[in-house]
Amino acid sequence: MADSAPPKKKKKHHLFKDWLTYLALRVIVVFLYIFDVQTNLNTACFLGRLLWKYYHRGRKRALDNLRASFPEKDEQWIRNTGRRSFEHIAMLAIDVLFTPRLVRKSNWRTYSRFKNTERAKWLMKEDKGLIMVTGHYGNFEIMGYMMGLFGFNIYSIARPLDNRFINKHLYLVRRRVGQRIIDKKGAAELMPHLISSGATLGFIGDQDAGRKGIFVDFFGRKASTYKSIGLLAITNNIPIVVGYSRRIDSRFVFEMGIERIIFPQEWAEKDDPLTWVTAEYTRAIEQFVREDPTQYWWLHRRWKHRPREERQKT
Repeated sequence: MADSAPPKKKKKHHLFKDWLTYLALRVIVVFLYIFDVQTNLNTACFLGRLLWKYYHRGRKRALDNLRASFPEKDEQWIRNTGRRSFEHIAMLAIDVLFTPRLVRKSNWRTYSRFKNTERAKWLMKEDKGLIMVTGHYGNFEIMGYMMGLFGFNIYSIARPLDNRFINKHLYLVRRRVGQRIIDKKGAAELMPHLISSGATLGFIGDQDAGRKGIFVDFFGRKASTYKSIGLLAITNNIPIVVGYSRRIDSRFVFEMGIERIIFPQEWAEKDDPLTWVTAEYTRAIEQFVREDPTQYWWLHRRWKHRPREERQKT
């Protein structure tokens, strides 16, 4: 039996419905701006708990992922962690709306703390090319915003939202402070040029890469991981910086830190440098997730595809 699955049908988009959704969102945003950010974050926590209660498929997936990742934890811890992760996802939506409204060059210290970031900052300032990797954890959006705010030469690789009106609006908001977003679909041709110009490329590195990805350990299970990050680093001989942005309590305050910097000399003598690099930055993501598992997106399908040897056993 062939391993390849039939091609997925493209989802049809209705422009009028998309426009109405965008209009509704803008009206909701105006209403949200009546209240301060902490009030909105408290409301988001409540909505996250509702999502946990009624989004049965997402809750089951999160619980299954947590049980497999933390077999030593009891069921109460698993459920508390899962519910709290849904709260963090809801709070992220508020963060995205309020970040451009609140964070400025004059007050960034009010909203952020930095940990082990100095070396990464100077690597970026050298303009020799750099790759920055994070995961679906905490407020991963604010990292790019802050670096754009201070003029770092960084490009974020992202998949556009399905709703083109919302997508365009968010891109415009980001670009006002110097953030530069590259559509994931056309990024392959641009990335070598950007690296040669000394830019930093930002990736979310914990997405399922399908059956053709590299399978490396992530919380004790093999997880399909994209080859592109490792290939870019090895081909261009540039470091990979693994970082995070972690919310402090339930406030609009974040700890931004660097967990690991992987330098080219570390993989130079490896028998399989691509697999080693991929496993190494994935291990670093796991390390900062373990420091506060409630901030990870446990509902997303990180372990969707399985290695060939596992598929053959079933």
